[in-house]
Amino acid sequence: MRIGLAYNQRPDLIGESSPPRLRHPAEPTAPDAYVEWDDPETIASVEDALRLFGDVIRLEAVGDFPSRLRAARVDLLFNMAEGRSGPNREAQVPAIAEFLGIPCTASDSLTLALTLHKGRAKEILAFRGIPTAPFVIIASDTEVESLDRLPYPVFLKPVWEGSSKGVSAASYAETPAAARERARQLLTTYAEPVLAEAFLPGEEFTVAILGNGADAACLPLIRYRFDVLPDGALPIMGYEAKWVWDTDERLTNILECPASVTADVARRIEDTALAAYHALGCRDWARVDVRLDADGVPNILELNPLPGIIPDPAQHSCFPAAAAAAGISHPELIQSVVRIAWKRLTGRELAAPTLAGAAA
Repeated sequence: MRIGLAYNQRPDLIGESSPPRLRHPAEPTAPDAYVEWDDPETIASVEDALRLFGDVIRLEAVGDFPSRLRAARVDLLFNMAEGRSGPNREAQVPAIAEFLGIPCTASDSLTLALTLHKGRAKEILAFRGIPTAPFVIIASDTEVESLDRLPYPVFLKPVWEGSSKGVSAASYAETPAAARERARQLLTTYAEPVLAEAFLPGEEFTVAILGNGADAACLPLIRYRFDVLPDGALPIMGYEAKWVWDTDERLTNILECPASVTADVARRIEDTALAAYHALGCRDWARVDVRLDADGVPNILELNPLPGIIPDPAQHSCFPAAAAAAGISHPELIQSVVRIAWKRLTGRELAAPTLAGAAA
C-alpha cells in the first residue's frame, strides 16, 4: 500500500530560505511565525511509524502540493500539515484530498476551519450548551468597545493562531482600558481578529482523544503544573512556557499525567471534552484544552484536531505524553490513528500487520 504523509517542515532560518507564507504582514520575521510547523525529527519519526503499512511518500504541503498529491496515487493520506496561511490554512490539505477523492486521516476541512477559528468554535459550543468562558470577537479597532461587556479580568489572543502564538502574560487584562490596548496590539501584529474571553481562575488540563463516535475515548488526563513556572509567571500555557522556558530544568514536570484529580473531576473533564469533540465533528483524534472556572466547572478553551506529536519526551508534547501514560509508544500512536481512520473509511478492522491488499 502507498500512504502519503502531508506535513509542513519548519524552516531553519525564518525569512531567508523559508517558503512563501507571510503570516504577519507587520512582522514577517517574527520568531513565532513558523512555530506550528514540525521539525525534521518529528516528520521522520512519523514516516518511520507509517512504514508498517507499506510505502510512504512525503508530500510537503507547499507550492505545487495538489499536483504532487494527485501524481503520488496514494491509498491513504496521513495529514499533519498546518497549511500555508489564513483562517482556513489547516483545512487546505483535507479539502484538496477530498476534491481528489483521496482518503485522509483526521478531521475534515469543515471541522479544521471551525476549530482553528476560536470564536466560531466557541459559538458552536455555547449553542450546544457546552461550557466555555464568556467572550467577544474583535475584528477591527472600531469594535474594541465590545470589551466593556465582559466580566474582568479577561484574556486576549489572535483568533486563528495555534501553538500559543500571541498568547503571553501581556494578554491578561484587568480593565477594559488595558484590554483595548492589548487588542489593538494584537490586531496590528497578527492582522486578524482577536478573541477576548473571561479569564478562568481554575486549573488547566488537556485531554487527548482517540476514536470516532461511541468508540471515542480519552487517554489519561494531563494537568499543567503552573507551580513550576518562573516566580510570578501568569498560570497559563503561553508561548514562553511552551517554547522559551521549556529549556529550563524546572519545567521537567510541567505535564502531570495522569492528572492527580478526583475521579469525579476527571469524569466531568472527560465528559466535557468528549462533548466538544463530537459537537465540532472531530475525527480519529484531537486534543481538547479545558480549564476550570471559579466553581470548578470544566470549560472548553479550544480544540486542536491536528495535535502536536513531537516524539522527544523532553519537549513535553502533550498527546505523546498522554499516550505514553496509557502504555502507547510514539510509533504505536501514529499507527493507531491510521487503524482508527481505516475503520472509519472502510468499516473494517486492520487485523493484519500491514495494509497490503486492503484497498483492493
